[in-house]
Parts: sequence; C-alpha cells; structure tokens
Amino acid sequence: MKIKNIRSFEILDSRGTPTVMTSLELEDGTLEFGYVPSGASTGSREAIEKRDGGNSFDGKGLNLTIKNATDILFPELIGMELSSLFEFDAKLIELDGSENKEHFGANILLSLSLAACKALSSHQKKPLYLYINEIASSIGIEAEIRAPLAMMNILNGGAHANNGLDIQEFMIQPSGFSTFKESIICGVEVFQELKKILSKKGFSTAVGDEGGFAPNINSSEEALNLISEAISSSGYIVDDQVTFALDCASTEIYEEGVYNLNGESLSSSELIKFLESLSNKFPLTSIEDPLDENDWNGWVDLTNNLGDKLQIVGDDLFVTNKLFLKKGIELKAGNSILIKINQIGSLSETLETIKLAKDNNYNCIISHRSGETEDNFISDLVVGTGLGQIKTGAPSRSDRTSKYNRLLYINELENLNFRGKKEIT
Repeated sequence: MKIKNIRSFEILDSRGTPTVMTSLELEDGTLEFGYVPSGASTGSREAIEKRDGGNSFDGKGLNLTIKNATDILFPELIGMELSSLFEFDAKLIELDGSENKEHFGANILLSLSLAACKALSSHQKKPLYLYINEIASSIGIEAEIRAPLAMMNILNGGAHANNGLDIQEFMIQPSGFSTFKESIICGVEVFQELKKILSKKGFSTAVGDEGGFAPNINSSEEALNLISEAISSSGYIVDDQVTFALDCASTEIYEEGVYNLNGESLSSSELIKFLESLSNKFPLTSIEDPLDENDWNGWVDLTNNLGDKLQIVGDDLFVTNKLFLKKGIELKAGNSILIKINQIGSLSETLETIKLAKDNNYNCIISHRSGETEDNFISDLVVGTGLGQIKTGAPSRSDRTSKYNRLLYINELENLNFRGKKEIT
C-alpha cells in the first residue's frame, strides 16, 4: 500500500513547549499519527532534536523545521510503497544523511517512524502491541506479550522540580502482586497517601513535570522515609510489596570532575559510597544514571560493587544507541538500559538496541520523557516487546495516566501475565 499524504503539525507537549505531530495517510484511507515527546534532562549523545531558533517559543518553535521537511523530505516519501517499517526507517535515515539526524531532526523522523508503524498495524487490522510483537520477533527479539512492572516517579527533584533535592526521581515499584491491576491500585493508593502525609507536614503538594510531588525537602533519606511512611500507612509492606528506584540524573549535577549533591562536592568514589549506603538503608532495586555519562570508570566500579544487587540503568550513558550500549557491554558498565525512542529517532533502531541489550542479558525499561504528549504508544511498545518494565511517571496528569490507562485496557483484553518482582531479580 502506497503513502498518499504526509503532514506535520506544531503541537504542545506537557510543558507547553512545541513538539511535532505527523499524520501519514495510505491510499486505502488509513490515517495514523506520530507524536514526539521531549526531555529536560538529556544526554549529550542523543539524536538531534531540530528546532527553529529565533524568538518564537524561546527558540523552540518548529514551523521552519516542519517546512524544511515538508518541502524536501515528504515529496521523497509520498508515493512510496509502505510494506516494511524497517525499510521505511532505513529510507528516512538515508534521506537525512547525517550522523545524528541533524538534517531533518530526530523529532521529525521519529514522528514519521511512529506514524508508519501505526499505519502498518491499522492496515493489517492488528492491535498495535501485536504488530510490534510481530516486527520485534522478526529481528530475533524473543518477546512474550506481558504486562510491565511500573516505575512510578512519585516524588520529584532535580530538573523536574524546583526544590532542594538533587536526585531527580524517587520512584516506587509495586512488585509484590499477582496481577498488573493490583500493582497499579497499590501505586495509586501510595501516591494518594503520600499527598496526605505531605499536606499534614506542611509541605506543598504541587506536582512536577512527571506528576510526582515536589516538596521543599533537601535530603534523599528524608524523601525515601516519607515514601516508606506512605507505603506503610496505605496498608502495604515496604520491600515485600513495594520497592524503590532512583534516577540520579548525575550528568546534571556533574561539574569540573565532581558531583554536587546536597550541598557537597563528591568524587566518583564518594558518590558510589553514598549510593551504596542508600541501598543498605532502603530496599532499592534500581538506580538510573548514578554517574555522569562520561564517567565510564565510575560506572564500571559501581557495577562491580552493586550490579549483583541492583539494576544499574544507563540512560544518558547509552541514549538508546547500539554503539554506546556495545561499549558498556564490553566494559561491563551497567546491567540495564533505559529505552527512549526519541533518543535515537526511529522505532527500527530502538528495536535493534533492545535486541542487543537482551542478547547480552541487560534489562530494558521502556520510558517516557518529562515533556510528554497524550499519546500512549510506549504502552503498546512495552507490551509488544515484552520487556517487563515501564517508566512513565506518577499516576497523575493525563500525559502520564494515558499510558497507564492504555495498559489497563490491554490487560483486560489479553489477561496479560504479570511477573512482578521477577522482572527485577
């Protein structure tokens, strides 16, 4: 089936910042859309998010970027036979011709890739998660369709909040349950109980970019103690039913060879000791970006020290890119990878990175971005690839709950297997 028409639009993400939505229409009338998120805490090696510059939206406007794609890229695609996502994405990469998708922009290319994936799924009259499962299997990803364990960012710091917390995300994983729905109910109840506790203690209950609360506290231990209190007060058991995960976003706090954490300047080895102490005091199961994206030696040391106990997750370190993941595998830096489709700029390349990770026993966590849209593509992606974990914020704000709601719907349709703690042990 040939592509009949393509249009891109400037829309708003969850921060009110412009992003791209692209419609792709096939000759049979199939019409699908690709929405692109955007991050605030980003790795320097991510594919290029192209924007206009100038005065509009503080330089973040997209009208010129869209015009460039409309005038040059889209005519090359309209009339093309759309039969394979991998062939379509390869054509996009070829036409861009740059190393990091800077010609047309990874945001433009990703919107096309996602719209094409949805169009192929609709044309074949298959649910999106089943189509994704099919194409993942076609490249050798052994994917069991199953419900993911959620990583819920219920307390925000760093670039996602305006408070004194340097660690960016304090997350819970409701893992000690037999069904996905039970785990989500637990996460929601803990989140709501945390709001009550914060209010009683005189803290703000305003939420950050990812829906978590952003109280003016200054200590990681205080944050984790508050969450522990909320778990217990909700009638759940810390560690047995609910564990903790952190996103340190350490590239954001790294400057001139030291990590600026909670008013102290720490060396790489000192930060590792701090994280070790937190893991001994609290039931941590996962730490994301514990060190700077270029601190490879530190990553190796931390993995050696804690890799048997925790998920050591590379986000800025790997940026969903096979080349950097391969380096990490060779060095034994980290044991898990965060998967963000906009970091690499196409679904095909995302799947190739997932395959490399799985082939080398790295856990994969499908992730949103802090600047999201109402689109819930990643819910189908995590089910279809069977990766078992999703990071998509607190059960708050429609840009986050849309992902959970889609998962709840798929779960009801398919009665999905839920493995809980087995995903992280």
